[in-house]
Amino acid sequence: MAGQVDRDGSNRRTLAVSGIAEPPAIDDALDDPAWAQAQAAGDFIQRTPRDGEPATQETRFQVLCDDQALYIGVWLLDSDPGAIVDGEAIRDYDLQQSDAVRLIFDTYKDEQNGFIFGTNPAGIEYDGQVTNEGQGGGGQMSRRMQRGAGSGFNINWDADWDVATSRDDHGWYAEFRIPFSTLRYGSAENQDWGFNIWRKVRRDNEESTWSPIPREFTLYRLSSAGTLTGLQPPARRTALLTPYVLGSAERDYLAGDEEFSYPGEFGGELKLQVTQGLTLDLTYNTDFAQVEVDEAQINLTRFPLLFPEKRPFFLENAGYFTVGTREAELFFSRRIGIAEGQIIAIDGGGRISGRVAGFNVGGLFLHTQGEEGLQPKNAYGVARLAREFPNRTRVGAIFITRDATDRSGDYNHTYGIDGQLGIGEPITISSFVAKTETPDLTGIDHAFHIDGAFLSREWRATAAYREIGDDFNAEVGFVPRLGYRHFDLSLLRYLRPDDLIGLREIRPHVHWNHYSDYSSGFTESQQVHLDTHFEWNNGALFSPAFNWVREGLEEDFEVAPGVIVPPGTYDGWEAAWRFNTNESAVLSFSGNLNIGTFLSGKRRGGGGTITYRYGSFLSTSLRFDYNDVDLPEGHFTTRLGGLRLGFYFTPAISLQSLIQYSDQIDICSANVRFAWLNRAGTGLFVVYNEAQGFDSLSGPLQRQLIVKFNYMFTLWGG
Repeated sequence: MAGQVDRDGSNRRTLAVSGIAEPPAIDDALDDPAWAQAQAAGDFIQRTPRDGEPATQETRFQVLCDDQALYIGVWLLDSDPGAIVDGEAIRDYDLQQSDAVRLIFDTYKDEQNGFIFGTNPAGIEYDGQVTNEGQGGGGQMSRRMQRGAGSGFNINWDADWDVATSRDDHGWYAEFRIPFSTLRYGSAENQDWGFNIWRKVRRDNEESTWSPIPREFTLYRLSSAGTLTGLQPPARRTALLTPYVLGSAERDYLAGDEEFSYPGEFGGELKLQVTQGLTLDLTYNTDFAQVEVDEAQINLTRFPLLFPEKRPFFLENAGYFTVGTREAELFFSRRIGIAEGQIIAIDGGGRISGRVAGFNVGGLFLHTQGEEGLQPKNAYGVARLAREFPNRTRVGAIFITRDATDRSGDYNHTYGIDGQLGIGEPITISSFVAKTETPDLTGIDHAFHIDGAFLSREWRATAAYREIGDDFNAEVGFVPRLGYRHFDLSLLRYLRPDDLIGLREIRPHVHWNHYSDYSSGFTESQQVHLDTHFEWNNGALFSPAFNWVREGLEEDFEVAPGVIVPPGTYDGWEAAWRFNTNESAVLSFSGNLNIGTFLSGKRRGGGGTITYRYGSFLSTSLRFDYNDVDLPEGHFTTRLGGLRLGFYFTPAISLQSLIQYSDQIDICSANVRFAWLNRAGTGLFVVYNEAQGFDSLSGPLQRQLIVKFNYMFTLWGG
């Protein structure tokens, strides 16, 4: 090594960044003169499987900077380079399923928020934003960790940066260039940033980091990150313009279109860096034609399903706007521009977000055109302010409004305050309280939630209480059920046997949750979940869960067309098993099995996904779900199938398709998407969509071909 890494008193590592006059070329060959003069770091420590021990494969890295960007070179040496798992060559591929390296930067050194950049041997761009140390939207009980904009890790954020990789007989190598204009940071001339680097050796499922992280936490645990010193990032303002042009041919058969129409559109977004930490985004005639379609889901409950936000405009700093939990999110951006699954055109608006004087701030204003018979023209506004303190502690407030611009007295307001308290390393307590205001709703319109979590190397325990009033009406949020009180308790034990038939971890646990009517106390839902996760060294998992369930109906519930379950309380047991093989293998399988009580009768069902990969260039998966439900009130089945194909010519050029059929909605849909990416996920997109009906809806329902091109221009700065 070229130098030795210092350690501070808390065993967290530090590294001095080397300034350079001539930047290295990002060409996958770490042989530029700049790398020879820099201080190197290494000595990675395992997080799994043997936490605290030195990594089995050597990793070393260097960090350089000039007045434009950071440059990180990583040498990922390997004693068996033929066993390296490349992964798929598609942006934001799951790096848990390949060899990989990820970097995290805590640019404000607040130990809660960060920027992630990563790659695999195929050379993909993988990026995201971490908020609240990855814990999700305002609560320990949020389980949407990597699913969308409002979660603790927002994988759908796409930044402007570069990476190149290469391989030889000694391992693989990665070279990063991350412009300062991509990051947000304070205004001081000399800064120290939190920093860590993570490596995955997939064949052994070994994870190691430069600054050690306790096994019970992940790379997002920024309070365990090391420190980069000697940084002098420029005090520069940038402006980025991303216009688009779009042409299409489309026909909506359901709406009675007799022939194809050929509309064209243009619009775009302007990103202005108001201060080093504050960004203003403006949008006009916003379009999301390039966004991947949602995967269909079967719903046998009384409540709507949650789909993640993927639209680019809403993604940067999305965590700043998040207050609530998975079952009570005060702000959910998919409520803007989408109504009952239909797209509502967004005329334009703006969003400001970032850090000012130690506060996290967020403001949003958008106007939508409306759709006759579906939704009026609306103006949406969000204002968010939060202050973070040491040890995972924060307090904040939010205000959300929807106002119909062409209807007097049609509005909805939501007010909320939230907080989090960290107690030592293992304990975190989170809470929020909220109130809504809607004309003609005068009943109980508040919401309250509190939860706590204890997490150690051997144990995980959580407890939560939430109540939602009957007239709590967060129209720009996601609140799937109203008028209830909810209790939730769980306890899990981590057992790690030594070399027992390849088992890495056994996790026996019990979970109890209970929903009751807010006013009467009538039990609406209750479950006792008994389970043990068996996880093998290659990532295979078997989870033979058994649930005691109770469902209480206070009124008729039409679970399927013509099948109406009467009011009553229905108890019973069900088996709810899950399993998967090694998901990084050429051929893998994951599945689930549900057999047992369902409402007044029985259910037999399950599903699975079979996936085949050919190197980094091809992947295909076949998904299926099936339920056979036999009730005294009637018998019905549900079927859902999906076929996903992906051809990855380079990390920037791909052809993907998703074909889905659900007999619950009687629609077969197809989405084919060709993408040739440029900066920050922009580029050329060719998208074909088709929907076909079969039984009650027969024949074509919709056909659409879209060609869209957008490009990011740097107006100044950068």
